[in-house]
Amino acid sequence: MKTAVFRKANFNSAHRLYNRNWTDDKNDGVFGLCNNPNFHGHNYDLIVKLTGDIDAETGYVFDMKILNDIIKEEIIERFDHKNLNLDTVEFKDLNPTAENIAKVIYDILRVKIAYAFELEITLYETPRNYVVYPA
Repeated sequence: MKTAVFRKANFNSAHRLYNRNWTDDKNDGVFGLCNNPNFHGHNYDLIVKLTGDIDAETGYVFDMKILNDIIKEEIIERFDHKNLNLDTVEFKDLNPTAENIAKVIYDILRVKIAYAFELEITLYETPRNYVVYPA
């Protein structure tokens, strides 16, 4: 039987949602306050879910200390207290919506975590708005 383990982390980032190919009016109409040219921030809650077999020797699905270290080194240090639009290469040409942030985090972690484990990212942008990738 497969078992799922979860690790929660958080980071704080600023961003602006807009499409540079659109007019100001269209950006305002689609993104509203999130299109603020001076940016706005969120306290993101990240949940990383790994599903796999329980190792007979350790009793772990995945060593949570190792998972914590991977998340810290690959995600938190990269995005915490950053302006996603200005300070990161990942969002230089990609609108930093919660959906895109979750996918970018998945892609970064997928390289670091063996494919023997199913990986799922849940990203809370606010307590009421969150995304899951892949769905």
